[in-house]
Amino acid sequence: MKIVCRIKALLLTLLLTSVCNAATKPNFVIIFTDDQGYADLGCFGGDHVKTPRIDQMAKEGAKLTSFYVAGNVCTPSRAALMTGSYPKRVGLAGGVFLAGDKNGLNSDEITIAEVLKSAGYATGMFGKWHLGDQLEFLPTRQGFDEFFGLPYSHDIHPYHGNDKKYKFPPLPLMEMETVIEEEPDADYLTKRITERAVDFIERHKDEPFFLYVPHPVPHRPIHMSPPFMVDVSDAIQAKLKNEEGVDYKTRDKLYNQVIGEIDWSVGQILDALKANGVDENTIVIFSSDNGPKLGKAKPLSGGKGSVFEGGQRVPTVIRWPAGIPAGQSNSTLMTAMDLLPTFAKLAGAELPSDRVIDGKDILPVLAQGGVTPHEAFFYFNANTLTAVRSGEWKLHLGKKAALYNLDEDIGEKVNVLKSHPEIAEQLQAYVAAFETNLAKNSRPAGYQADAKTLTKREL
Repeated sequence: MKIVCRIKALLLTLLLTSVCNAATKPNFVIIFTDDQGYADLGCFGGDHVKTPRIDQMAKEGAKLTSFYVAGNVCTPSRAALMTGSYPKRVGLAGGVFLAGDKNGLNSDEITIAEVLKSAGYATGMFGKWHLGDQLEFLPTRQGFDEFFGLPYSHDIHPYHGNDKKYKFPPLPLMEMETVIEEEPDADYLTKRITERAVDFIERHKDEPFFLYVPHPVPHRPIHMSPPFMVDVSDAIQAKLKNEEGVDYKTRDKLYNQVIGEIDWSVGQILDALKANGVDENTIVIFSSDNGPKLGKAKPLSGGKGSVFEGGQRVPTVIRWPAGIPAGQSNSTLMTAMDLLPTFAKLAGAELPSDRVIDGKDILPVLAQGGVTPHEAFFYFNANTLTAVRSGEWKLHLGKKAALYNLDEDIGEKVNVLKSHPEIAEQLQAYVAAFETNLAKNSRPAGYQADAKTLTKREL
């Protein structure tokens, strides 16, 4: 009898421990903008934009000044975020997907959503996917319980670049696996995506959740809802009302205003977390998928598509009142690939053991400071490895080889290769070892031979 009672007591203790652990699991929110530059936040020195909510978020959390994405354009960067692996490792470094593309994120990949789902998390995505538009590549097949948004960039439509040579179909807006609208009014996409994100928080406040909000903007063409058309001249507003298709050059002048609506969206999400009582134990990270096409990256050089710092070092703010000290400015090298293993550890989820994950657990760095867990970080231009960073040193490879000390020369202006050949030699050794590792431990992209473009019907 005593033994039975002891067993029951032990089981009760284990049950209570399990419940307590579940209750303390943090929620995760990733807000990912498109083509936003390093200086396109007030807290990163941008005096051309107004971002009071994100700036306040930085004061209440940490500003990450050496945070990198693993691609300098949309698809590779997003593939790395989802898989915790370099785009080259998962076969998606080559470029961006278009409508009806045969390639996509392989269904055998294990995404951050799938890892968290295995630990009991509700998972929702609202915004731009850009990892394949065929059925097997969609977010709903990659770990997300809910999806509302675009399968690719909003410029992939009949008025692409105002150039009639492109024959793209109407832009599809999707709910789960169904196209619910064609050519949605892009001025209202940020608003609609934000409303869905807030609704998701309200419905899942009593369970751990992962919310991914990849905004389609400020990628060209610039769009925002009317309330944010502040300080816009009558002439520009008249042009927008009378435009045929999309007047890209006119809309480019609205870049600063579109950042304002993004900031509003962040505020809505933060307010929803507080209103629903989950603010303290929710990790919110704001970042961009690559450098700017229109915005500013100063003091960095380069922008979207570049392997200079402006192409992949992105403005990033993280907030977690329960776990990250407020008011930090953290210059330790971290990457978007690190979010998968970091979130997995916090959620009590197991990482896949049958593949190489390039990301590292960065919680100690975020919570306590310290050195980066990355011996080196590698920059790709499409499928070509073109630069490497280790510590403060960055080496550009190839015919225009150059070595920069990023601590002293963040703008990559002074080539010190001749005076530090030993540093360059060490960085070359990192490159050689990494390329050998890639050759042995890479995975293919997904492929759909009979790919079709999406239309307003169920797939």
